[in-house]
Amino acid sequence: MGGGAPGQEFEFLGPWLGPVGIVFGLPAVCYALVLFCGADGCLELAPLNVPTPSLAWKTIYSHEGLAVFMCWIAYVVLMHVLLPGKTVEGVNLGNDKRLKYKMNGFTVLIVTLAAVGYFGFYAKAVDLAWTHTHFLPLLTGSVIFSFALSFYLYLTSHISGRLLSAGGNTSVGFYNFFIGRELNPRIGSFDLKEFFELYPGLIGWVVLDLGMAASQLSQIGYITNSMALVCMFHLIYVIDALWFEPAILTTMDITTDGFGFMLAFGDITWVPFTYCLQARYLADNPRDLSNVEMAVIVALKLMGYIIFRGANGQKNQFRKDATHPSVAHLKTMPTERGTKLIISGWWGVVRHINYTGDWLMGLAWCLPCGYQHIIPYFYAIYFGTLLVHREMRDEHACQLKYGKDWAKYCSIVKYRLIPFIY
Repeated sequence: MGGGAPGQEFEFLGPWLGPVGIVFGLPAVCYALVLFCGADGCLELAPLNVPTPSLAWKTIYSHEGLAVFMCWIAYVVLMHVLLPGKTVEGVNLGNDKRLKYKMNGFTVLIVTLAAVGYFGFYAKAVDLAWTHTHFLPLLTGSVIFSFALSFYLYLTSHISGRLLSAGGNTSVGFYNFFIGRELNPRIGSFDLKEFFELYPGLIGWVVLDLGMAASQLSQIGYITNSMALVCMFHLIYVIDALWFEPAILTTMDITTDGFGFMLAFGDITWVPFTYCLQARYLADNPRDLSNVEMAVIVALKLMGYIIFRGANGQKNQFRKDATHPSVAHLKTMPTERGTKLIISGWWGVVRHINYTGDWLMGLAWCLPCGYQHIIPYFYAIYFGTLLVHREMRDEHACQLKYGKDWAKYCSIVKYRLIPFIY
């Protein structure tokens, strides 16, 4: 396998090794998390105990599972199109144009929660526990859709006149398919990347959580405080993301990365089907928390949220209006680009303080599962690794952007994620 043309930059150990590993490895991880931690038992390390789940094709794929998932996508698209929303203008994408986005994610979430609450828990017209007993076929439906969308995105990116991402327009087709070739693919005014980044995956994650809670309720007659806590934590995270939906328009996902397999699979399959792991675990392993455990876990979640939201709010307000009273007191460092870097407040503690808060919240999601098995802590392990990689990408991008000013900034704000440690 050859590399790309000289001078091209590839991420994720590209153009072949990392992308091939991710394209085939991520689906394998999704299935492994279910097969090695489910109703048949959960992987134990000491002493080693590996469950032996059924691998019959009918347990992995069904027409019903694919149909239900496709109906879910159609439902979310319909809600996004029909429900009212505000129009938000994005940033300049480098072609002197600013795209406009319809944003109503929070409204779609509220309507969906109302429907699930009424038809699932009150009227019991819909068997929410079905999502637990048919989790693998649903997952397979999601994987199929993610790959199909990725191929569609790659093929349509070759239509003339499309705005391509800098990182996905290389001489290696497979790498372009993986990283994303077109920057902001649209069908008319419907922005595919912004929609799939937030709507079906995040809202679907909440619905899957509620399905696990319904399954636990049907099995033991009540919902444990650990399940309630996990579902509440996840819901708060999703509400926060959708309430502050416009903030996504300044992220690297929207402004820099193309829309290809990496984002499509991550948004549509990885997020809902791996992030609901704690709720799925508790549906199979009900557990009641002591008052002390509850207090510690809630305190950790609250601390993480305060850091995460405080840091992001401070950054966004500074970018919008640096003279606003909430940020006017912050110390800054001028750069040769004419912009300023914050060197006090949240951003004077570590250079990626929002990632630190995000990880603390993720750890709080895992703790209600107890301490018997390692797989329920997959999110904290994976997300910690992801955030380290992400901050390394950010550091590299900022070094290229600011040059010697970034070195000076790093000498002032010395730590990346954890004060005095890293």
